[in-house]
Amino acid sequence: MENKKQLRNWLDAFNLEHPLVIAGPCSAETEQQVLHIAHQLKDSDATVFRAGIWKPRTRPGNFEGVGALGLKWMQKAKEETGMMITTEVANPNHVELALKHDVDILWIGARTTVSPFIVQEIADALRGTDKPVLIKNPVNPDLSLWLGAVERFYTADVKNLGVIHRGFSTYEKTRYRNNPEWQLAVDLQNRFPDLPLILDPSHIAGRRDIIFDLSQTALDLNYDGLMIETHHDPDNAWSDAAQQITPDTLIKYTEDLRIRKEVGEDAEFKNNINTLRTKIDVIDHQLIEILGKRMQVVEGIGALKKKHNVAVLQNKRYNEILGKMILEGEEKNLSEEFILRMFKAIHQESINHQEEIINH
Repeated sequence: MENKKQLRNWLDAFNLEHPLVIAGPCSAETEQQVLHIAHQLKDSDATVFRAGIWKPRTRPGNFEGVGALGLKWMQKAKEETGMMITTEVANPNHVELALKHDVDILWIGARTTVSPFIVQEIADALRGTDKPVLIKNPVNPDLSLWLGAVERFYTADVKNLGVIHRGFSTYEKTRYRNNPEWQLAVDLQNRFPDLPLILDPSHIAGRRDIIFDLSQTALDLNYDGLMIETHHDPDNAWSDAAQQITPDTLIKYTEDLRIRKEVGEDAEFKNNINTLRTKIDVIDHQLIEILGKRMQVVEGIGALKKKHNVAVLQNKRYNEILGKMILEGEEKNLSEEFILRMFKAIHQESINHQEEIINH
């Protein structure tokens, strides 16, 4: 990685010349596996070694982690390599065991973040600690839940906090295992600008071939670090095999990733970007004007439907619009995913306007 990015708060103490890199297997499987991967990573840009000890699984019968035994393996990896170690904790008992085994950083998983009761129990168990705690976004795209978890730890006087953006579940089929929903992470960062923001591209991707691109996007958005699942034999990993990369691949990625300057100092750059941003502002204003005009037409349609007692939702018409817009979007180099998301939002707003007309 090129250039130095100033990290915030407790990350400053690491004196890193690059964003924080957390790497290691999805799950600790055996002592030999943990030590082998840790030694492969010790000379990389990875500062922190990660491994799941307790693995919350959607259905019983899947591998749910080796439990507290794995903490001894991680502690040994720390002693032998000098790397810091981190693992997920999901209840106060996990917290107690992790602290006993000198785990440097704790993270709160996505399934835990959705439960304010559990978050509060963990926050109380860590009350007043200097131990860094990273909070993953909740499974569903609910900014309030994510903010609430952060606030509970702040209220418990947990001094060193950060967040992990690992994507959000959706019933729609996309190229991701979990949709990034970048704007939600940006919104959280706007609320807590001094909170380190780390991307987990492994869980967003669900497959290893797009991890690099996701990581670069995060760095382009000024994220403070990456958590990347790394395994010496990914295809035979006991959990989440498809989304893990090898230590050699991680080293190559960190060499190729680029850190962008937050502000360009060149006068010509400033003039050119201000001109382009002004053009964006004008176009954005035009977009709002056009959408407003569209909704006026929608309200006319709503009035006509009300007069003739016709249902608001017309799926055939909606699908025809989507098909045409996807084709037109392709001609403008707009992805099908973007067109679907945009017109879904427009369609929902149209339904809201028509229902307002029909019900009043």
